[in-house]
Amino acid sequence: MPFRGVPGGVLIRLRVTPRGGADRIEGRAEDAAGAAHLKLRVSSVAEKGKANEAVLALLAKAWGLPRSSLSLTSGETARLKTVLVSGEPEALLVRLRTWLDALPERRK
Repeated sequence: MPFRGVPGGVLIRLRVTPRGGADRIEGRAEDAAGAAHLKLRVSSVAEKGKANEAVLALLAKAWGLPRSSLSLTSGETARLKTVLVSGEPEALLVRLRTWLDALPERRK
């Protein structure tokens, strides 16, 4: 599961491809070590935080959350990122798991 409840919200692991042709969430996947993450593409370039901002806007829209509730906690210049969604952890986990169940599972 790419989500983990923490005090004050939920942490989400991502693998992002900048300049990916379109802004879209491709689904869930696992890395070589078996750690789960969400796989995303954004059309923005990875310079001056443009791709990171596109990622946060895409996730906020997909989850129906205010953009201000999402923040990047690690991976500012890497493809593997961690995002914090601020809010009540248990309610967010239920909401995000329901959303995740509708996505296809991808390996790699």
